[in-house]
Amino acid sequence: MAGRTHQQQSGPLITQFFPPLKNDLILRAARGEKTERVPVWLMRQAGRYLPEYNEFKKEHSAGFFDMVRTPSMACEITLQPLKRFDLDAAIIFSDILVIPQALGMGVDIQEGKGIIFDFLLETPEDLKKLNTVVDVTTELHYVMDAITLTRQQLNGRCPLFGFSGAPWTLMKYMIDGSSSAPLPKARRWLVQYPEASRQLLKLLTTKIINYLVAQVKAGAQILQVFDSSAGELGPTQFNKFALPFLREVAYSVKERLHEEQIDPVPMVVFAKDAHFALEDLAKSGYEVVSIDWTQKPAHARRLLGSQVTVQGNLDPTLLYASKEELKHAVKEMVTKFGTNRYIANLGHGVSKDVDPENVKVFVDAVHIYSEEINATL
Repeated sequence: MAGRTHQQQSGPLITQFFPPLKNDLILRAARGEKTERVPVWLMRQAGRYLPEYNEFKKEHSAGFFDMVRTPSMACEITLQPLKRFDLDAAIIFSDILVIPQALGMGVDIQEGKGIIFDFLLETPEDLKKLNTVVDVTTELHYVMDAITLTRQQLNGRCPLFGFSGAPWTLMKYMIDGSSSAPLPKARRWLVQYPEASRQLLKLLTTKIINYLVAQVKAGAQILQVFDSSAGELGPTQFNKFALPFLREVAYSVKERLHEEQIDPVPMVVFAKDAHFALEDLAKSGYEVVSIDWTQKPAHARRLLGSQVTVQGNLDPTLLYASKEELKHAVKEMVTKFGTNRYIANLGHGVSKDVDPENVKVFVDAVHIYSEEINATL
């Protein structure tokens, strides 16, 4: 099925034709359609655990965001895992922190030091430091250029994910400076400065919507919203400061695409550790809810209902297990989730010191065991 989309450039929108899609398993699973086998991909599937990534980085003497901002580099890194593994999706090489960068916050990722911000939001007065009028589709054009180039280079092999951080998770980074700050200043903001918190969350929501729509125009065929810090909130705060904005992202992206006569794409939400929110997430406008490894498949299925596809949820540390143990864990996972409305993944991202051979075992086992199960149905 040949796709037509639009690419956002410095000039007017242009029509862009892409090669026919040869493997649409993940799109069918997201829509609840029958699949011959369970599709599989991994969060952080391109990156530091791959020797070729580290060689590429060394060869080009490039920092992390240098690679993100160079479409040819981002494209090459996105494609690296597909040259090794029989994956059913690619995900563009980028980072959720490009939106804070677009808003005027200097952000760098340094080896051995982690994430470095040039300033953090300490009080509501600091919101004035942000460039609230920035057009993220222009400021982040390199992401869209990378998506278009990658979609062309994929040559229809499998769908390409675009993604963004969720409003709450981005707010946390902009205030705390990391996902695991010792002092939860971002949560304190929600209590001390509720109106300023909503102001920031609304700003982020607007930029995220524009960004995701631009990614679809550039060629993304499925989108994921990462709310990696969702579980830090309890049910009350989540319902006030996370869920409404997640809903707005989903429904507004769909509405914008409809208005611009662009075919809708499936959307995935990953609210890590938000066990209490599964029923609400099932009704939040996303076709797919991704779950972390701490949730029981049957329980998650029951709470999510039959109209939502589930994604997940192998414990990432099982990629350190022996190949036989890993195969057994995959078989158990696929058996418990079933092969309908299911996308196999990890419960979080791939760790940097994982053996790529075990990633191959994981991917191949998902396909083998799901085909065996389907053969008995």
